[in-house]
Amino acid sequence: MDANEGCLVLENGMVFRGKRLGAGRNVTAEIVFATGMNGYLETLTDPSYYGQAVVQTFPLIGNYGVIPEDFESGRAYLSAYIASEICTDPSNFRSGGQLADWLTEQDIPVLTGVDTRMLTRVLRDHGTMNGMICDTPEQADISQIREYRVTDAVKHTTCAKAYSLGNANAEYHVVLLDFGAKANIARSLAARGCRVTVVPAYTKCEDIANLHPDGIMLSNGAGDPADNPEIIAELKKIITLGIPVMAICLGHQLLALANGIPTAKLKFGHRGANQPVLNSETKRMAVTTQNHGYQVQYNTNDPHCRETADLLYINLNDNTCEGLRYRNFPAISVQFHPEACAGPQDTAFIFDEFVQMMEVRKCR
Repeated sequence: MDANEGCLVLENGMVFRGKRLGAGRNVTAEIVFATGMNGYLETLTDPSYYGQAVVQTFPLIGNYGVIPEDFESGRAYLSAYIASEICTDPSNFRSGGQLADWLTEQDIPVLTGVDTRMLTRVLRDHGTMNGMICDTPEQADISQIREYRVTDAVKHTTCAKAYSLGNANAEYHVVLLDFGAKANIARSLAARGCRVTVVPAYTKCEDIANLHPDGIMLSNGAGDPADNPEIIAELKKIITLGIPVMAICLGHQLLALANGIPTAKLKFGHRGANQPVLNSETKRMAVTTQNHGYQVQYNTNDPHCRETADLLYINLNDNTCEGLRYRNFPAISVQFHPEACAGPQDTAFIFDEFVQMMEVRKCR
């Protein structure tokens, strides 16, 4: 092979060849696909992709360059990036450079020129698999690839210390537990007149209570929700405070586990900007952005599930749980991303519902 050639070796032995860009190091990761036609900058900087190599199903990536104002965090958290074609001549008045150059700066291995249609079919048919990006197939050890697992994801993506944003004199104060939060969650709250205090994922319940919040936000994040027993234990205490809670993605899953509702891994996950969900109360459908590999296993035939929460949103592709409204404390949780900056923004109104929950509590 030439020096710039490379390949992806899946745990089932399949090899996909392409050209290497970005960091030249070999990397093993969980291989997932994302179906968004735009928003690649938000994908690249979303901490929820920690430990994963993202396959973009849209054929051309990088056509509007690198725009730091659109980032969801300060850096790229994914392990590698795979695309059919990465544009080397971006055209956008906001562009600050080429995507390939930025990925090199971020030390992210990239494989381009890959048959992403075939790769996506394989992942859909066989489920999410591990894989290794390397120079030649001979460098890959299939047994080691199969053993790979995303671990300590929240620990590696949460903030190191608390910080605040928004108007200091705002009517509502929200504490945002950062499990790997996208920046637009806090921005969406600030835009609605909230002061937001972002705290590390392992912050204790009593420390949160001492901040005297009007609401608590549980953010998105990466990895298996069941790998976070310390956080789940604190959430069991937090829900006894009676403070309104809103939870997104991983936060939705962790809140379910704290209430005795199990989670499970999906075959290939939901990642993209075209996931249809149905509101079971209004019967209205919304198109949503999603990024998760696990689901909350809400069973309508389980008395505990029914007594704990109402199934509020349902995925119309596979009927999985997309949102809950809890019965015994004021909380709403969703699997999708109502704050999706690249769109669609059909469900941004959920932030308004959260503000209304805080207003109701204040008026009591």
